[in-house]
Amino acid sequence: MRVLFLCDVLPVRHAGAVIPLADARAEFAADTGYLSACTMGLGAARVRRALAEDLELWGAGCATAVRYEQAIARSRAAFGRLVGVPAGQVAIGSQVSVQVAQVAAGVPDGAEVLCVDGDFSSVVTPFVQQAARGVRVRHVPLERLADAVAGDTWLVAFSLVQSASGAIADVEAVLEASARHGARTLVDLTQSAGWLPFDASSADVTVTHAYKWLCAPRGASLMTVGDRMLPLIPSVQAGWYAGEAVWDSCYGPSIELAADARRFDVSPAWQAWVGAAEALELFADVDAAAVHAHDAGLGDALCDALGLPQRGQAIITWADPDGRALAALTAAGLVASGRAGNVRVAFHLWNDERDVARVVDAVR
Repeated sequence: MRVLFLCDVLPVRHAGAVIPLADARAEFAADTGYLSACTMGLGAARVRRALAEDLELWGAGCATAVRYEQAIARSRAAFGRLVGVPAGQVAIGSQVSVQVAQVAAGVPDGAEVLCVDGDFSSVVTPFVQQAARGVRVRHVPLERLADAVAGDTWLVAFSLVQSASGAIADVEAVLEASARHGARTLVDLTQSAGWLPFDASSADVTVTHAYKWLCAPRGASLMTVGDRMLPLIPSVQAGWYAGEAVWDSCYGPSIELAADARRFDVSPAWQAWVGAAEALELFADVDAAAVHAHDAGLGDALCDALGLPQRGQAIITWADPDGRALAALTAAGLVASGRAGNVRVAFHLWNDERDVARVVDAVR
C-alpha cells in the first residue's frame, strides 16, 4: 500500500470546460514576433507555473512518483478528449519515432507500407529499417496518396499536416481508400493537433509529439491505438510502465501487460508530463474550431498580402532558395524557419494581424 502525502495531490481541472479563445490566448506572451510553432510551441503561463512549482517540490524532496502519475493520467485523459478517443486508447511515450517503431515491428514480413514523399523522417524511417524482413516502403506525392493505396498495402503512414510545407492531406479520401482496400492507417498529428481538429478514432493509430502546437515540454508524445490494431503491435519496448499494475511490474522475469493501449507506454520523463498535463488540458478545453479559424485565418491573410493562393493552413511556406526571406525576417526580429528550400512561417494563439504585417514589411 502506498501512502499519499499532501504534496502528492495535483489540482484537477473541470473536464469539458470550454475556455474562450481570448482567455487561451492570454496564457501566452503577446507581441513576441514568434512565428515558429511548427518548430516548437511556447510555454503557456499555467505550464510555466506548474513546472516552477514542481522544481520547488523536487528540491524539497516532495516530488513523488504518485504526483507524476496523476499528471500522466490527466495528460492521457485530456489528449483523449482533444482527439475523440477514450483514455484507454492513449499510450504515452517520449518521441514519435519510438512509437512508430513499435508499429513498424508489427508489420508482417514482406508487407507494403505506403508513405508520402518528403514526409518527416520519424514517420518513415522506422518502416525503412524493417527492410531485412522484406517490408516494402513505397513513397508517393501527398496529392496522390489516396489513389496509390492498393490491395497489397498493409499500412498507410502519413502526416496529416506536412512539416516541410504545411500542406494538409486529404485525410477523408485516404481513410476511405484504405478502408476499401483493407489497409490500416497511421496518422502523425504532430503538426496538426492543437490547431486542426481531427477525430483519431477514424485512424488505426495516431502519433503526436506535444511540444509543437500543443505547447508542452519536449519529451511528451502520445499514441492512440484502435481496437483493430491493438493485437497487431508487439510491445517490443515494454518495461515496468507497460504493466497492467505498474507498481507490481517493477521486477522480472515476467509481467502482465496492460490490456489496453498502456501496454505500449514507455517509462515517462516525469517532469515533462507535469507541463504536458497543463498544456493538454488547455487545448482540450479551448474551442478547437475557434483556434483553427484564428490560426488558419492569419495564414490566409498572409497569403492575400503576398499574392499567394489561400490555403487554409496555419503553416505558410514559399520559395526561398537563397535564404534571403528568412534572413530578412530574422533581421526584423521575427522568429521563423526554413525547410526544403522554402521559408516557413507558422501562426498560433499568440500571433495576430500585427505579425502578418511584420512579415509582409520584412520580405517586400
